[in-house]
Amino acid sequence: MPAARRLRIEVAIVLALSLGASAVYSIVAIIARLTADRPLGEQSASLNQSRSTREWLDLTYQVLDVVFGLAVVALVLYLLWQPGRSPFRRIGFDLTRPGRDAASGLLLATVIGVPGLALYAAGRALGFTVAVVPQPLDTYWWTIPVLVLAALKAALTEELIAVGYLFTRLRELGVGPWATILSSALLRGSYHLYQGFGGFIGNAVMGVVFGWAYTRWGRTMPLVIAHWLLDIVSFVGYPLAAGWWPGLFAPPAE
Repeated sequence: MPAARRLRIEVAIVLALSLGASAVYSIVAIIARLTADRPLGEQSASLNQSRSTREWLDLTYQVLDVVFGLAVVALVLYLLWQPGRSPFRRIGFDLTRPGRDAASGLLLATVIGVPGLALYAAGRALGFTVAVVPQPLDTYWWTIPVLVLAALKAALTEELIAVGYLFTRLRELGVGPWATILSSALLRGSYHLYQGFGGFIGNAVMGVVFGWAYTRWGRTMPLVIAHWLLDIVSFVGYPLAAGWWPGLFAPPAE
């Protein structure tokens, strides 16, 4: 089998096991939302919800979700491994530039986070974004640490697959840089469609910025740091914002 065909099949399998599957489910979800009786702006989507009414079972499910959710990340790193060439070094996911990566990640988080918050608020006000319902912070003593772990899982999964792995494989297949950036950005937006069109637009723009940054820097570490910070703010800070500005952030009454 020609090498290019093998790479295409490999990419299709990886995406079918991870973000591609999430994108398909999100597309089905947005169709269901648009054909529902209630307008999009009056609907809600839950994040990191409890899996059981029993505390130890809930914790077990949450930790297992993080562990097994990272299995595909391990798979793509294995697929990128070459004798004598580290997959971590290959996509710039290492600790060779900790200071520069941290500063770049913080910059990216700021560039994406502030406009993203404004877009979400605008989407809620205009009715094209659903209300995102996060897990309450006071459910259990371990709720916040597990949310931080969930944010790390999301950052690793999205940045190492949608950017590090996908960019590497598309480059090997001869796809140009901007076609790669736009393809990755559309994928990123698609698997956030369950949040409404605001989620799609915001994450697609984030994908363009992150893709450009990776093309320029050749490192996923700043992207992971930025994404982790953004999701920590979303998972932990969002419940606080919902209490402060319920008109924009609190879910609609059933």
